[in-house]
Amino acid sequence: MMRARSDGSQKTRLISSLCVVAIVLGLLYFLLGPEGSQSGGANALRKIGSTYLGGEEDVDATESTTGQEDVDDNVAPKSYPVCDDRYSELIPCLNRDLIYQLRLKLDLSVMEHYERHCPPPERRFNCLIPPPAGYKVPIKWPKSRDEVWKANIPHTHLAKEKSDQNWMVVKGEKIVFPGGGTHFHYGADKYIASLANMLNFTKSNLNNEGRLRTVLDVGCGVASFGGYLLSSDILAMSLAPNDVHQNQIQFALERGIPAYLGILGTKRLPYPSRSFELAHCSRCRIDWLQRDGILLLELDRLLRPGGYFAYSSPEAYAQDEENLKIWKEMSALVERMCWRIASKMNQTVIWQKPLTNDCYREREPGTQPPLCRSDDDPDAVWGVPMEACITPYSEHDHNAKGSGLAPWPERAITPPPRLADFGYSKDTFEKDTAKWQKRVENYWNLLSSKIKSNTLRNVMDMKANIGSFGVALRDKDVWVMNVVPEDGPNTLKLVYDRGLIGSIHSWCEAYSTYPRTYDLLHAWQVFSDITKKGCSAEDLLLEMDRMLRPTGFAIIRDKQSVVDHIKKYLPALHWETVAVSDTNSDSDQDGDEVVFIIQKKMWLTSESLRDDE
Repeated sequence: MMRARSDGSQKTRLISSLCVVAIVLGLLYFLLGPEGSQSGGANALRKIGSTYLGGEEDVDATESTTGQEDVDDNVAPKSYPVCDDRYSELIPCLNRDLIYQLRLKLDLSVMEHYERHCPPPERRFNCLIPPPAGYKVPIKWPKSRDEVWKANIPHTHLAKEKSDQNWMVVKGEKIVFPGGGTHFHYGADKYIASLANMLNFTKSNLNNEGRLRTVLDVGCGVASFGGYLLSSDILAMSLAPNDVHQNQIQFALERGIPAYLGILGTKRLPYPSRSFELAHCSRCRIDWLQRDGILLLELDRLLRPGGYFAYSSPEAYAQDEENLKIWKEMSALVERMCWRIASKMNQTVIWQKPLTNDCYREREPGTQPPLCRSDDDPDAVWGVPMEACITPYSEHDHNAKGSGLAPWPERAITPPPRLADFGYSKDTFEKDTAKWQKRVENYWNLLSSKIKSNTLRNVMDMKANIGSFGVALRDKDVWVMNVVPEDGPNTLKLVYDRGLIGSIHSWCEAYSTYPRTYDLLHAWQVFSDITKKGCSAEDLLLEMDRMLRPTGFAIIRDKQSVVDHIKKYLPALHWETVAVSDTNSDSDQDGDEVVFIIQKKMWLTSESLRDDE
């Protein structure tokens, strides 16, 4: 009898266990969806039970909304879930996990997998990106050029991998940047001076008395080249992908150096034609001969008349058979592109682009690469494939024999020649410059109780128009990423002509940057614009929160109704109001706009705090 009861109890326990397993599996299916934890959707990313520390109240992640469909014009979420800690460095449109989940068929040989691929609406991350364990307010500029907190970017593999090249060194709680690079182990400053000497520029200064202002550094590493150019009044767009050398751009931005996540792959870079005086590649490991030289031709599109390409790589000096072959083929290609060698010394060659169309017209018929079609717009860049063709100058630019730009700093306030492309007059240009000067002065007055001279460093103007907001900040120790919408007038070329930098973007999508990389976001009519396009204001708020550093600020300049709507989201985002002002206070003509300034609070998750402890 006892044995029979034992068998029966075992069966009972077995059945009970199976029921429990079935219930758990059912709950997992309900929470994670039919694709399980690989779905990438918002539900899969919630950190159930995680709470905020540092806000006014603890927030239960399970009470949050999951998307825009749950929020109407009159209801806003009381809280948002916290993304899982593994997403603390999430870049939604450069997320390789998403590529695998969506089973995208991409050509790895042309780096297509490092280009932007944004999640569909049902896979967007409707959660707050948590800071890493032990996160601290970043070290202030200019000290940050040389050191950052290790806890903010807890990745040290580059220090080991590039230990012989002085990229970065781990010292206690900090990561230190000695200023070295693959081809300038002894310092970027000495390397920059050598480039200036190669070009016979005055006083060994690469800025050439203000005539060389904007630079594109391709494959920039941790951006020490761009960081050391700043002392010469040269502004570099440091460019690198989120590849096997992960976090290069994250380090650059943490240091306070202008940088952008991008790749020379299949699409044009998000910059207009004739944006840079100099392109630079120091051992950037790019196959410039691939696909009929299409990547070099993209640089050609981006260089101004008479612009330079500085190339430091074994192909320029090594005498082994393979490198000699590459050098011979590359030399032949650039010669057909009408580039000439401006200087060649030791490990570096500097080519120069022609000032006019004369060389193109003298080429033999059928010479490759061909000239681009007459109907090709060299300034169309958003999602536009690269083409293996040479962009000739317009007849006006050919006759001008150069860009016609004033030297820096006069360039910032001098009407550029391309102003006429938009039908803007000199008077319109000057009024816009003066208007934004007053607006920025008002912003600083409103922020005066919250900021010191070194509080802000990385600034983004989310709708830059002709760049007057950025110009108004030229005397402050900040740099500005000027963003121009992809579907409006392509005024970004005027921004570059004024000696500033920026990119084309659609705010219906996430920006190509790491979380926590900007101190100040300026959104002038951005919310009104995306709402007209049917895009989500809530998604944009979450994206702004992702980009903002803890304790960072956002200046929202928009209609009163837009500001009232945004205010409803402040508790869920853990933002607090700094100032609200009507535009009469800055003597503005746009009286229907309101200036709304917020600050993002510093917060950690309970999990992050436990990890830190």
